[in-house]
Amino acid sequence: MAVTPVSLIVIAVVALIIFGPKKLPQFGRAVGSTLKEFKDATKGLAEDDEEDDKVKKDDSSVSKKEEPKKIESEA
Repeated sequence: MAVTPVSLIVIAVVALIIFGPKKLPQFGRAVGSTLKEFKDATKGLAEDDEEDDKVKKDDSSVSKKEEPKKIESEA
């Protein structure tokens, strides 16, 4: 889906009519901060998944050591 400059101009004009020139900057800041929070949250989730995968790989690669057998002396 390609966004043409004409469609951006139409969206900007409609937003200007709906929100007005005084509220438009506030609306833009709110949208920007919401997008930033969303990106940070998704980045955090991706990092958590990577850490979980790393821990699982580390746990599976650790070999279990066998306990030495005790020799019982016959007396």
